[in-house]
Amino acid sequence: MNPYRDINDEEWQRIAPLLPELRPRSELRGRPLANTRSVLNGVLWVMYSGATWSAMPRKYPSYQTCHRRFKAWYESGVLKRVMEQLFGAASEELCAMMEARMRTHVSADQKNVVAAEKAPALATPTAHTPAPAKPLPSSPFAFTSPFKHAA
Repeated sequence: MNPYRDINDEEWQRIAPLLPELRPRSELRGRPLANTRSVLNGVLWVMYSGATWSAMPRKYPSYQTCHRRFKAWYESGVLKRVMEQLFGAASEELCAMMEARMRTHVSADQKNVVAAEKAPALATPTAHTPAPAKPLPSSPFAFTSPFKHAA
């Protein structure tokens, strides 16, 4: 595989129709939608580099945005069609690597769930009487309060 580069205009023209249109927000509040081409470049950078999402260069939109769209595109099959259009036969290798990484993260999450289920449940607090306080050992530096009344 070649080293990663952002997709050029000709490649964008081929794959743009494959990507779903995002509906603009009905309210004019919040951040504007990130550029789909920039998001795709960020997703492809992560896939090629094998780096974590949070290690994405700043020239791409936030890694949270890229990861969220990656998951949506992956689950809907859009990403696989885009990869086939861009890379042909090499797309299978790239998709296989990404799926292996996803399974690794999923299996780690499943291990955490199983470990949590096996861990003993925390005891529920019940009303109980406190244990009697132990007397403090006498100290040579014992302090007697002048306000304490002697009986």
